[in-house]
Amino acid sequence: MSPRSRLTRRTQAGLAGITAGGVAVAIAVGSPFAGVGSSEPVAVAARQAAGHKPGPAAGGTLVTQVSALSALSTATLSPDTMINRARTWLTANNGGPVPYSMERNWKDGYRQDCSGYVSMTLGLGKPGLNTVGLADARNGVTKRLSSVSQLRKGDLLIDHSTTDGDFRHVVIFEKWANASHSAYWAYEQRGTYGTTHRQLRYGIGSDNYDPFRPVKLGGGGGGQLPSPSVSWPVLTSGSRGADVRSAQRLLTAGGHALEADGVFGPKTRSAVIAFQRSRSLVADGVVGPKTWSKLIRTVRSGSSGQAVKAAQTQLNVYGHGLVVDGAFGAKTKAATVAFQRNHSLQVDGVIGPETWRALLGTR
Repeated sequence: MSPRSRLTRRTQAGLAGITAGGVAVAIAVGSPFAGVGSSEPVAVAARQAAGHKPGPAAGGTLVTQVSALSALSTATLSPDTMINRARTWLTANNGGPVPYSMERNWKDGYRQDCSGYVSMTLGLGKPGLNTVGLADARNGVTKRLSSVSQLRKGDLLIDHSTTDGDFRHVVIFEKWANASHSAYWAYEQRGTYGTTHRQLRYGIGSDNYDPFRPVKLGGGGGGQLPSPSVSWPVLTSGSRGADVRSAQRLLTAGGHALEADGVFGPKTRSAVIAFQRSRSLVADGVVGPKTWSKLIRTVRSGSSGQAVKAAQTQLNVYGHGLVVDGAFGAKTKAATVAFQRNHSLQVDGVIGPETWRALLGTR
């Protein structure tokens, strides 16, 4: 039996359509946020609180027809360019995320739902294809990958099934969150929250998400080897993980003491603003390229302290298994040399700006 012809773990309870004010609303029980292999159902209210919304119907008026699409540029689309476009919606709403809406278009002309957001990053016609249209090979926008192991920066995870009654959704893959590839960082436009950048597990295990690659997506900045132009991550309120923990340690090294808990909360945001003001940066509380460039510190054999702990934290993301003790000894140098070799960097055992950028900007 095909996975599309039976109920998955995301649709284990019944699905019912109700009509309210002439708008069909899908009600589902089950959550894409459960751990891989989980089959425990949750209430629909919890699912909606998590921010999942249905995509526009395949035949609806919100779909940009193929004939109306602006074709992808004949030039190859850089993954870094795509990700940089995705980042713009994190702060486009007066410093905040673009709010979610299936009916409204943002100032740039793109629909404010998940597929409109992805259409914007790909430079498709406005207001954008819907989720089903992005996955349809006949539109010539994406090609399906055979495995999530092939994912690289700029690829898409799409739940495009129209047969299971479940909510459709699409997210933009940025980088793996860990060496085991059990989670990844992604850009996402979702209900309640709007544009977000967070760790996800869609497509890891048994669910309806399939991996796709934009047909004009080039190789720079993706996969396991970064391009020289690999982008710094952007951290905002709500971000979590190793990058946040490293930023907290670097902020502490810069005189703004924080607990390195990996959660970008109010205290971290306040520390970021204070740091930005002290370095004559725009004090927006967002850790972007300019703030990273001021935060990082070159560390090498003999260095010690919070900056070394931040470097060890990042090296461990790539499976080096270092003790995060803040002492740059022989093991830390060996891990640094191995990382530099694997990522086509100058192999000197010193963690300077380019190595920092690769440690933080690629997975």
